[in-house]
Amino acid sequence: MSQALRSREEIERYEREHLRPYAAHAAESRGRVYAQDEHPLRTAFQRDRDRIIHSAAFRRMEYKTQVFIPHERDHFRTRLTHTIEVAQISRTLARNLGLNEDLAEAVALVHDLGHTPFGHSGEDVLDELLRGVGGFNHNRQSLRVVDLLERRYDKFPGLNLSYEVREGIVKHETKVKIDLDEFPMKERPTLEASLVDIADEIAYNSHDIDDGLASGILHLEDLINSELTSRLELSIPADTDDDHRRYILVRALVDRVATDVLNETSRRLEEHQIETLDDVRSCPDKLVGYSESTGKLVKEFKHYLNSNLYQSPKLKQMSDWVEEVITTLFDYFVSNPDKLPERYRDMLSSEMLQIVVADYIAGMTDRYATQMVEQLHQR
Repeated sequence: MSQALRSREEIERYEREHLRPYAAHAAESRGRVYAQDEHPLRTAFQRDRDRIIHSAAFRRMEYKTQVFIPHERDHFRTRLTHTIEVAQISRTLARNLGLNEDLAEAVALVHDLGHTPFGHSGEDVLDELLRGVGGFNHNRQSLRVVDLLERRYDKFPGLNLSYEVREGIVKHETKVKIDLDEFPMKERPTLEASLVDIADEIAYNSHDIDDGLASGILHLEDLINSELTSRLELSIPADTDDDHRRYILVRALVDRVATDVLNETSRRLEEHQIETLDDVRSCPDKLVGYSESTGKLVKEFKHYLNSNLYQSPKLKQMSDWVEEVITTLFDYFVSNPDKLPERYRDMLSSEMLQIVVADYIAGMTDRYATQMVEQLHQR
């Protein structure tokens, strides 16, 4: 190997020497389900990141809704651009805390692979349709995507990602807890995975405000003059255009909250005398989080978005349309399993029909699902 190249061993040695001792070090990964030789130039977590980026499920996120249907306006976030923003915030937080940026990035990039078309509205519909067989949850589906549904290797199903990245999917904080023996619930995930949870929240709160203002559903003057914004202690000049005032507001929100997470997490690490990754995993309290005052502010911003954006007539109307699209597809393929693509028909020998149909629908883009329903209506 050329002396100019950094080998995997050299990168792993750099991690040992420069990352915090409680960071997740690639050389100490708990490994993969299917044993593979290590790559000579990339660590396990770098390899995971690359596999995720090159997956079909990752590419499809470009055409999946975040909050607004993307074709309504070119600048609205999609599920893919949301994921990229989460990855950026995660890397920044990890770098400043001396943690493993590669792992944080990989968990951020993978965390929404299992999302349905049409955002959370699509997920809610599939969850209701699958109520009798365990429901639907996008985190559980993301694990299913990387463990089973992606087909890129001939010797094993899925992407064969490392334990730590898969753990980040399973323990991503949502209302639905995933209970698997492989990932003990009593054991906390890595700090890198916990950072992704909070980076996800920072990203969607800020960009939903941005997209909500751009859509006209939210109103800039109302927000600037609100008590919420006054607590950010911003200086927003009145003599500049609305776009720049919006950008100032969104930047300030991201900076304020992310900086608070860094300071508060650092304080908690010191308070709990965290020295090793085992200390992280066994800690009885959350180590990554907001200070009390910022936590209240974030909660109030989420309440504001729920009342003024997510429950708005326009988005509620979209939810009704999404229910019709997803239900039409689900009913059609449950009644006509022979119309499923061959690879999904093959899965019926070992999987329930409803689960396989949900796998197929969850993998669709907004555009493909809409086109398919239009074709069904023309028959």
